[in-house]
Amino acid sequence: MSTTESDQPAAGEESHESTRESSPYLELDRATWAALASESESPLTEDEILALRGLGDALDLDEIVQVYLPLSRLLSLRVEAAGALHRAQEEFLHRSTPPRTPFVIGLAGSVAAGKSTTARVLQQMLARWPAHPNVALVTTDGFLYPNAELERRGLLDRKGFPESYDRRALMKFVVDIKSGKDEVLAPTYSHLIYDVVPDEKTVINSPDILILEGLNVLQPARARGDGRTGLGLSDFFDFSIFVDAAVAHIRDWYVDRFLRLRETAFRDPHSYFAKYAQLTHDVAIDEARRIWDTINGPNLEQNVLPTRSRATLVLRKDADHSVRYVRLRKI
Repeated sequence: MSTTESDQPAAGEESHESTRESSPYLELDRATWAALASESESPLTEDEILALRGLGDALDLDEIVQVYLPLSRLLSLRVEAAGALHRAQEEFLHRSTPPRTPFVIGLAGSVAAGKSTTARVLQQMLARWPAHPNVALVTTDGFLYPNAELERRGLLDRKGFPESYDRRALMKFVVDIKSGKDEVLAPTYSHLIYDVVPDEKTVINSPDILILEGLNVLQPARARGDGRTGLGLSDFFDFSIFVDAAVAHIRDWYVDRFLRLRETAFRDPHSYFAKYAQLTHDVAIDEARRIWDTINGPNLEQNVLPTRSRATLVLRKDADHSVRYVRLRKI
């Protein structure tokens, strides 16, 4: 398959949609996308790739060269174009040209889809382009309400749903970034204790690019009590990416990751999930499926998948975690 133009599928659609003559999207299969790489070698070493790989991910040298090298080049072009537009606008306004605000990339997708790996890879690869060496990565996990507050609100079993985040604090963070503040603080989250770390902050100092990764970063603005609509996080994104796959594949990946963690991180006595370490294999599978079917699956179907069509670019994965095709919105 060569470059095609295809409609964005409806939320939750699993099959490859039929090609139509008119669409606001370009769809490129893996071979076509890989041919766009302007470099023949990966800027990352095998050891660096191994360090970036998430549990269950099929990240290897081929994936870096064929998928992420063209993507990092496309993003670099967009960053450079945004800088040129900034300079032209300042000249039009007869203003001295102050530093432009960070280029913000929103990265969304399901639990276990591999979005965190994608974010880490892009951070490392984008930082190797000389035009923008300072690339920051922030996850929205730190903006979850602390567990005690979630429990007080009756939301502990809905952790990861939109209402479990301090959306006001998250919005303020992004607004501060796009306002050009020299220093912005982000809260820190620990996956070991499964909670926000009190009084611990990550300092973001005027990056060239900020990658904001999270389940719900592409959520549209909420309607206020008076019926008016406010701003959404994505209103401040310069580019957005959705890491996509068939729901059945993501469920399998989640169960597989749960079993791997049961043999590793869950064995740490300080882990919030230490109680799962002693489960038998079959019981662990049943528990992972229960968690998926009651929490992560419904959140994906109700809140995450409906935002896919809002992304500038979609990375569609196969059952082995490798990217099969790329869907890019036209400009």
